[in-house]
Amino acid sequence: MIYLDYAADTPVNHKVLDSFSTISEKYYGNPNAKHSAGKQAKRIIEESTAEIKEILECSDMEVIYTSGASEANNLAIKGVAKTYRENGKHIISTYLEHSSTSGALTWLQSLGYEIDLVTIKKDGTVDLDHLKELLRNDTILVSIVYVDSELGVRQPVEKIGEILTNYPNCHFHVDATQAVGKIPINLDNMDLVTFSPHKFFGLNGMGVLLRNENVILEPLIHGGISTSIYRSGTPVTVGAATTALALKICYENSEEKFQLVKQKNEMLKSALEKYPLVYINSTLYSLPHFLNVSIKGVKAKTFQSMLSSYDVCVSTKSACSTENTPSRSVFAVTGNREQARSSWRISLCHLTEEIEVLDFLKIFDTCYSNLTHK
Repeated sequence: MIYLDYAADTPVNHKVLDSFSTISEKYYGNPNAKHSAGKQAKRIIEESTAEIKEILECSDMEVIYTSGASEANNLAIKGVAKTYRENGKHIISTYLEHSSTSGALTWLQSLGYEIDLVTIKKDGTVDLDHLKELLRNDTILVSIVYVDSELGVRQPVEKIGEILTNYPNCHFHVDATQAVGKIPINLDNMDLVTFSPHKFFGLNGMGVLLRNENVILEPLIHGGISTSIYRSGTPVTVGAATTALALKICYENSEEKFQLVKQKNEMLKSALEKYPLVYINSTLYSLPHFLNVSIKGVKAKTFQSMLSSYDVCVSTKSACSTENTPSRSVFAVTGNREQARSSWRISLCHLTEEIEVLDFLKIFDTCYSNLTHK
């Protein structure tokens, strides 16, 4: 198998898996319990939370544990919208967002909230001038992804945060799911930040919402005691611990890992650019972990299926997106519906080996020749 879909999911790091087993066996007490077993479990969560804050340099933010980034996005967006609706019902986002963000916004729109989508420039980044035009006194939330999951474009979130400091009633939510673990992140001027450890060799079923202490949220889940008043449910000791460990591991030798990924990306890009019907959709602002391509006249699902028959794993879009629809991200950048319909994504990590890239390129050539007859 040639696995080139690391943006969708990653294999669990063996140290994380060992930690899961050890903590599950040793610290099985309910962290809310007042007996010794409960206190031991609570201490593990507190230590893990402190480590997450230290790594991400966010000492002034609360760490809220969820079931995944999708829940974290929904809690951030709906929580702000309901709490601050007296200040306004205007929200700004983009065409690049994960479906858990766009879906939450669509639901709010059905309740009377006004949603504006900021223009995306040809390089894949947010048009800051258009953002400034859209901002109003009744704007209560701006939700913009740090790195989108299809093109891998890194957004100028620092500049966006600075702009929003002039709007005290507006909160800034950043979905950092595809950024955390790949690049150093800067959380300045962000009110709410979301991510999930299964994107950086941690466990599925866990997510994190970082909340600025000045932000109040309407909970999605009511009842029960947890580590936060904003998310009910028995605290998952092993989830907190393994998230902290995965985060620590992924940032070890991070620059070396980044360069390994960049090298593989350049190999792929230079080879694929030679094919006359291939379009590279990723831009100069895309992380090297992503390479989004289109093949003229060939639907993404068709090409993916043929690659899959050779045991090559790529993604047509974000794994959570609706099938058989054009990529919103690619269309936002290219303005070409057919190119968006034929786009698919290669996603890499430091574990991707050179031999895998070379084998993939041989298979790609065969698929390309068969499907384009060239």
